[in-house]
Amino acid sequence: MNPTFSIGEFSERTGTSIRTLHYYDEIGLLKPKKHPTSGHRLYVNHDLLTLQKIVTFKFLGYSLDQIREILNESSFDTGLTETLALQKKALEEKKEHIESALAAIKRTITLLEEEGEVDSAVLISLINGIQTEKEQIQWLQQRMSSEIVEHFTNKPEEELVALDKEYIRLSKEVKRLFGTPVQDPEVQAMLDKYIKATFAFIGEEAMHALAEFDISDAANLEKMVPSPYTPEEEEWLNQAMEYFMSQQDMDESE
Repeated sequence: MNPTFSIGEFSERTGTSIRTLHYYDEIGLLKPKKHPTSGHRLYVNHDLLTLQKIVTFKFLGYSLDQIREILNESSFDTGLTETLALQKKALEEKKEHIESALAAIKRTITLLEEEGEVDSAVLISLINGIQTEKEQIQWLQQRMSSEIVEHFTNKPEEELVALDKEYIRLSKEVKRLFGTPVQDPEVQAMLDKYIKATFAFIGEEAMHALAEFDISDAANLEKMVPSPYTPEEEEWLNQAMEYFMSQQDMDESE
């Protein structure tokens, strides 16, 4: 005789909540028999096997719709390989996303603990920069030698945080000094400090390679990391940078 289980017994036996079992019944994924008079759900041993399949494929990352399509298969052959390969790729992409998000969270926690307070636009810009690191590296790999790209992409965590902190300090100074004449010594000292920190992080060879990029091409890289500045601040900073570079050229020519 095939034993039957009430929904409560089946829930306790399988560790699946009654709410979930109700949902599976509603969407036709696991439909138990109904008591002829009371209408209560009655589960049998075959339902245990069906639920085991559902749980297994959910563990592998399949959606409920995907599971429904393969649920009635009594055996599997190489036809399952294709869907498993697709699922593997999807999980690898999800893993990469999770690892990137965890890196962003870790660096953000460190920055907030050390800085105390960070402008929201600056923080979002930094997080977006971490989020698009893969795309940035791919962009650079198409335009630079592997040695140069390797030099400033494989950096230890403490160096990344140090550059983030320099970026935060620059943004604070930009917002504080905005509107000051670009030739003001304090403005130029701010740029000199930031550029030296960037040189130390990236390396002189990579900086020169970046400087040689076409302006419109370089703009594509900048789009991957939204600016924390207003258009007015951005224009002022560009003017200050142009003045700084012109002074550097004059010094070199003397």
